[in-house]
Amino acid sequence: MGNNRLSLLELNQLVREVIELGMPDEYWVEAELSECRESRGHCYMELIQRDNRAATPVARASAKCWASKWMLIRPYFERTTGQQLRAGMKVLLKVYPQFHEAYGFSWIVTDIDPNYTLGDQARRRQEIIRQLKEEGVFDLQRELLLPLFCLRIAVISSQTAAGYGDFAAQLADSRFTFQSRLFPAVMQGEGVEQSVIAALNTVYALASSFDCVVIIRGGGATSDMSGFDTLALAENVANFPLPVITGIGHDRDESILDMVSHLRVKTPTAAAAFLIDHAQKVSDAIDDAQNRLARYTQQKLTTLSSQLLSIQQAIPRLFSIVRTQQEARITQLFSRLLAVAQQRVTINRSRIDTFGQRIPLIAERRMTNERHKLELTAEQLKALDPQLLLKRGYSITRKDGHAVRDPKTLRKGDEIETVMEKGTIKSIIK
Repeated sequence: MGNNRLSLLELNQLVREVIELGMPDEYWVEAELSECRESRGHCYMELIQRDNRAATPVARASAKCWASKWMLIRPYFERTTGQQLRAGMKVLLKVYPQFHEAYGFSWIVTDIDPNYTLGDQARRRQEIIRQLKEEGVFDLQRELLLPLFCLRIAVISSQTAAGYGDFAAQLADSRFTFQSRLFPAVMQGEGVEQSVIAALNTVYALASSFDCVVIIRGGGATSDMSGFDTLALAENVANFPLPVITGIGHDRDESILDMVSHLRVKTPTAAAAFLIDHAQKVSDAIDDAQNRLARYTQQKLTTLSSQLLSIQQAIPRLFSIVRTQQEARITQLFSRLLAVAQQRVTINRSRIDTFGQRIPLIAERRMTNERHKLELTAEQLKALDPQLLLKRGYSITRKDGHAVRDPKTLRKGDEIETVMEKGTIKSIIK
């Protein structure tokens, strides 16, 4: 056992020799980047392979691309794909194994095939597009109508971007009164998706204050467009209630954000030019409508003036005809009224004569009836005369001139008088 002992250095040298002798070739390997960073001109990568059924990587390794190779590989990759190498990207790398006694094992990258990454990106983009169409939101923005007076603009862009400055200056120099408000967002790098969605949420809360949304990006690298090819951002834009215009400066290909937007233009200045042109077209349409309205009004006034003149000339003749007709009608009505009045007078005179003959008879009959009623009343009054009661033996007791009906009302010493048929008796209550 003592003779088989190796130092760590000797063991690592043995591993290096085994790897160099057993794997002398270069290999093309498919992998996903979990990390990609530059340091002193070199590129350091972490490679993983995921299981389709689980998110946990089933393989992991480190890779390095030395500066001498990286300076050639990176520009070619970015020109071809339009993107920078970044975490989450699938790549096809040409590598050979290297084991260093002090630093361990790593794969050394000598080439990267951009066409493989393009294919993976295309598959991923097609999957996102398919999902958006299945959700029924892919064409929602194009169904919106841009307002005629599209002057209140919500702008999502980087505050320091030259493109935003050009956009704002171009609107300010136009003859129209645009009102634009910036909602700052990150327009390149990994934070694009979250930042633009946050800006859209802020605009959504103020949606009634704007006519459209413009997402612009100027001055950034065309190789950093991955943030505009995400499902979450595409869904937010597709479902947004205001028309969204994109001008993110990407000439080679449309991003998914461009595909779902209401309108895609190439640059921020092109977005400003479109808004100005739209306002100009509306202004021209209003001017044309105003001119047509003026012409129609003038024609209408001419026609009405001619008609009025004809009517004015016809009025004396018409008045004469109407006057003659009305005078004849009045004469006819007067004759009828006179005949009716005479007939009415004759009828009423006959009625008056009849009433005159009947009045004495009616008066005599009425007087006889009233006289009979008076006689009956007199007989009733006689029956109620108090003298008749006194003659029958009744008497009336009075105190202070009032008849006494209840002896309880009298007191000792009161003077009363009793009225009888033949006289009056005065008494003192003892």
